[in-house]
Amino acid sequence: MRKDLPRFLALCAGLLAVALCGNCRAADATIRINGSGSALDLMQPLVKAYQKANPSASVAMEKPLGSSGALKALLAGALDLVAASRQLKPEETAKGAQLRKYGRTPQAIVTHKGVPKQDITTRELEEIYSGTSTKWSNGENIRLVLRPKEDIDTAILRALSPGMATSLAAAMARPGMVVAVTDQEAYAAVSKTAGGLGTTGLTSIITQKLALNVLSLNGVKPTLRSLASGGYPLSKEISFVTVPGTSPAALKFLDFVYSRQGRHIAEKAGVLITADSAKQ
Repeated sequence: MRKDLPRFLALCAGLLAVALCGNCRAADATIRINGSGSALDLMQPLVKAYQKANPSASVAMEKPLGSSGALKALLAGALDLVAASRQLKPEETAKGAQLRKYGRTPQAIVTHKGVPKQDITTRELEEIYSGTSTKWSNGENIRLVLRPKEDIDTAILRALSPGMATSLAAAMARPGMVVAVTDQEAYAAVSKTAGGLGTTGLTSIITQKLALNVLSLNGVKPTLRSLASGGYPLSKEISFVTVPGTSPAALKFLDFVYSRQGRHIAEKAGVLITADSAKQ
């Protein structure tokens, strides 16, 4: 037997303790998440369930930066994970951003609670955004809440019809229009503005329990069933973006998001899962 065996065993124990401690730090590292507002609203029930199963997990989500702002932060090392609502640009991919698709959520047409309307047609939307139609049936003024010209929400609405694209351009050209930068600002503005009209993701409506009047579009409600069948035309993508250096803690959380439990939570929160389960 080696005379220095006790010393040797003590050294091994010390090295093992250091290794385990390092793993603990990696596991407990704060996961910094940001992105699109609708996607971050979805993250709330997912984070809650994950932390319940992993009490030591730490997740930080600040006010939404939007997909573009969050991607810049991710590539600069200031975030670990981005919940995005658009595809990556070639320059983002070239810098190491890696997109993983997850699902889609219906993009609903919403109004202030006091608006006496349950359904709206594409033609009516075209007339409202063009400025041809300016009042609701009760005589109240229609007050649009727009999104920035290059925002994904604007692109989704623009694609509804050729007439909608023209009407949106006209709305953005009118002076004094309300333009909300984030999803949260948009649905807050609609809910607080008498006669307000705008759009928001179903994930936000469900998770935030928004006091909004959700309209059907051309007789079709913005549900997961109607989205899956192709009956409802407006939807927003939800994907996750990482980089080669994404932390083990963030990747572990992402595994949970794509797990059976995570998918179930997301579906209840208004997401039609499109990711291939066979590859998860």
